Amino acid sequence: MTTTSTAGFVPELRDVGKLVDERVRQLQGGYLKDLPDAVATLAKLRRGAGKPIEAVPELVGLTLDHRFYERFSVSDPRTEDAEAAAHEALTLYALHQQSKRERGMHRRGRDLGGAVRRLMPAGDIDEPLRRRFVQAGSAVHHATRLDRLRGIVQLLRAEDVPLDYGLLADQLHDARTRPGAERVRRAWGRGFQAYRHSEGTDAGGTEADGATGPQGTETATGVSD
Repeated sequence: MTTTSTAGFVPELRDVGKLVDERVRQLQGGYLKDLPDAVATLAKLRRGAGKPIEAVPELVGLTLDHRFYERFSVSDPRTEDAEAAAHEALTLYALHQQSKRERGMHRRGRDLGGAVRRLMPAGDIDEPLRRRFVQAGSAVHHATRLDRLRGIVQLLRAEDVPLDYGLLADQLHDARTRPGAERVRRAWGRGFQAYRHSEGTDAGGTEADGATGPQGTETATGVSD
């Protein structure tokens, strides 16, 4: 049995998401091959998980490079929001991937709502987890949303449930405006409600997902890049 993708398609990434997807794939590939540079970089990035970009100046140069500023001009007023979203997604990924040496936790097409629903038993709702998820989506302040996401990522990590960090980066970027936050909240809720468990999978879906290549592509069943 294969696990059905939440919405039946893989959303196209925007600029922030494409850059984050590229960077995460690079780090994930190196980490799964136990390359020292990737292992050391992810260890440093984990220190910033759930923290705003300005709180961890020691991470300068680990999340962004010149390619980012080829797409986002330093004079663009929204560049700061894009920088922050990339930082947030990359540091959350670093937390998610910690000690996962055989399986990439970045997977295209795995939205947050579906990932959270996947943590719950088929046909049942874990009410405390559902409330935590709702609180992340309804947070008024972005710092609060980020802190709640950190807790959710820790739960996903514990159950080996992957997440699309390019998509999350785009959503974190969008969520910095009030209309954007509403769009993101609806998207997360839609993903949660649309997810369908497949028979014979555990919470992490390990039986359904098959092997994962170093770039986060499912090499057996399910969503591929």
